[in-house]
Amino acid sequence: MNTELYACIHAAEFPAQALLRLHTELESVPVAVLQGRAPLQTVCSCNRLARINGVVFGMTRLEAESISELRLLNRSEETEAAARAIFLECAAHFSPRVEVAGHGTSCALVLDIAGTERLFGPPEKLVQRLREALTTAGFRVSVAVSCNFHTARIKAAATRGISVIPHQQEADFLAKLPLSLLDLDADHAETFATWGIRTLDELAALPETDLVTRLGAQATAWHDLARGTLQHTFLPIEAEFSLREFCEFETPVDQSDSLLFMGVRMIDCLVARAASRALSLASLVLTMQLAGGRTYQRVIRPAIPTVDRKFLLKLLHLEIGAHPPQAAVHSLTLTAEAGQSSKVQLGLFAPQTPEPSRLDVTIARLKAIAGEDRVGSPVLEDSHRPGSFRMESFAVASSTVQHSGTENSQPRTALRRMRPPMPVRVQLHEQKPVSFRDREQSYKVAAAYGPWKTSGCWWSTDAWNAEEWDVLAETKNGSAIACLLVQNSAQNEWRLEAFYD
Repeated sequence: MNTELYACIHAAEFPAQALLRLHTELESVPVAVLQGRAPLQTVCSCNRLARINGVVFGMTRLEAESISELRLLNRSEETEAAARAIFLECAAHFSPRVEVAGHGTSCALVLDIAGTERLFGPPEKLVQRLREALTTAGFRVSVAVSCNFHTARIKAAATRGISVIPHQQEADFLAKLPLSLLDLDADHAETFATWGIRTLDELAALPETDLVTRLGAQATAWHDLARGTLQHTFLPIEAEFSLREFCEFETPVDQSDSLLFMGVRMIDCLVARAASRALSLASLVLTMQLAGGRTYQRVIRPAIPTVDRKFLLKLLHLEIGAHPPQAAVHSLTLTAEAGQSSKVQLGLFAPQTPEPSRLDVTIARLKAIAGEDRVGSPVLEDSHRPGSFRMESFAVASSTVQHSGTENSQPRTALRRMRPPMPVRVQLHEQKPVSFRDREQSYKVAAAYGPWKTSGCWWSTDAWNAEEWDVLAETKNGSAIACLLVQNSAQNEWRLEAFYD
């Protein structure tokens, strides 16, 4: 019983597939991919509809433009690299041992699936799930399973769909495949054509000794390939998990609707990839390359990690609407940070809490109306300046609930600031407040504690020099207040800045 078992996934026309996986609107359109510098560009890849319409490899741009309804796209190395990383990521879900086996314009990976029956069932079921996962990610692939590495690789490249080759029947499944699958150089291909050898079974039928005598030692490998017996040392690579989607536009985009149309597909792909690992999206980094070489970048960070596509798209819409790019967009990149979804156990009779996504959308809308620096959570700054604070993005922080009856549940005095401070007129006796009056009524000071003097930034225009008094005061009707009076020594002004609750 053979202990080796390999599954090869082969994606033909990978330059075209990498461009079309995000452009779903081009699925029913003949598309050809051009490489090289204009005007010497040639066709390097195309989809099935383009081949039906007569597109062939090496066709010049002028010849391709003569075909009606043919859509021409420029090859993007960065788009292919991003798509290849996603292709490898999908394959790594089914086996930790993966080797790259593609060449030219194809992308092929061979998986060592020996021993995976307990996880995924028989090979037929595994490759079916593998192909469905890649189709969901936007790739059209063929899959072949064999106990021989090279047999699986050649069969996947030569056929479409799924092929499962039984052990010791490799030669039968390779028999009618063309000799061009061996990647022969021009001289040896011409030699075999002269001999009338066109398929792998015809090559396997030749005497190995005579074949080596005429063509050299490399003929042994060709002969073993044709019989499905060539041995291989597996060289696995490490798949790196990175939630990143990239799209390069053919022409610069200056409308937000076009950006959002592409963002829908990119967010769908990111959510599906994160969900396949039981993860959520904790943040989205939006990066755009603009005309003139400038870079636009924004960060979208929900209050809690989520996999809600509509919610993430709404945040993206609000972010672009509040901060539109200042030039046409050449490329769009979405990079996500993975996080764990939080789960809350609700009581049987507890009321249903509002969805966290509503808070994020409300905050995003408020930022678009009031400004980025006017919405968030106030944070005190490490400064002696009175009332100095800054605004930071709102985030839900985990906290420990203190139960009543503990020592931490005792009441505390709170300082309630007035924005803006209220100007008052203060009467002093021996440099100490004895009464003050605001716009409505007068107060008699019962007790005053101070002064506490603070000053700073004397070298700049925003210097301060103030005296603070903690005051207990009463009105004529007998009601009492506790407040903070501040004297601006530079301008000789008194202000009522806060109340003690």
